[in-house]
Amino acid sequence: MNKHYYLQVSGQAFIAAFLSLALICLSYFIVEPQVGQAQATSGPFTIKQTITGEISFLVDAANVVASGTINGITGGTANGSTTAVVRTNSSTGYEMSIAFANNTTPNAMRGDSSLSESIRDYAAVGGQPTFLFSTASTSAVFGYTVSAAIDTDLDQSFLDNGAACNIAVGSGGAYTADRCWMEPMTSNFQIIDRTTAATDGATTSIQFRIHVPNNPTPALVTDTYTATATLTATNQ
Repeated sequence: MNKHYYLQVSGQAFIAAFLSLALICLSYFIVEPQVGQAQATSGPFTIKQTITGEISFLVDAANVVASGTINGITGGTANGSTTAVVRTNSSTGYEMSIAFANNTTPNAMRGDSSLSESIRDYAAVGGQPTFLFSTASTSAVFGYTVSAAIDTDLDQSFLDNGAACNIAVGSGGAYTADRCWMEPMTSNFQIIDRTTAATDGATTSIQFRIHVPNNPTPALVTDTYTATATLTATNQ
């Protein structure tokens, strides 16, 4: 065998090996067509997560001690206030209501020692606050009013038009300090109606007033008188 013969055989073997490799590669691209493309797409697809509504009192209402003392016979007026801050992520805001404990008397404020003695509830009209605090009653009375860091958070009941309370904003209602006074009720009475989230907290203040006229009827015995209230905040 000469040198030419060996070169011919080697060339044929190389060609055969090359063809075999090419056939294997072609078969792979036929079986896996995506490998031979420039790019592949899957989707679109979505990812979802539900965030639940949450509400809490960032600052709880503190106990109230009204300013000064009131003479039981010659009378007088005392005021006190408390503040609560509500935090909520509800995009539609929240409502807040206040209810006074049923202490077995017709009135919210009862004597601590003389349990049969009480200061009468301030009289509302038609279940809504009255405009200005009336001192016309011959009995001692206990009532409250509400303010908020943002006036529009207040329930309509505490908005006035300069002459009456419970006036909608669209009808000229606006907040004026110490104008709309409400009687304590054992059922929830709405005081806040906020329509936006309060992620940093929304502040509400409640002012209480006790007024004793000269020579009240019924007479008041010497005692400390206490009323108990609860605030409830609910997402809209």
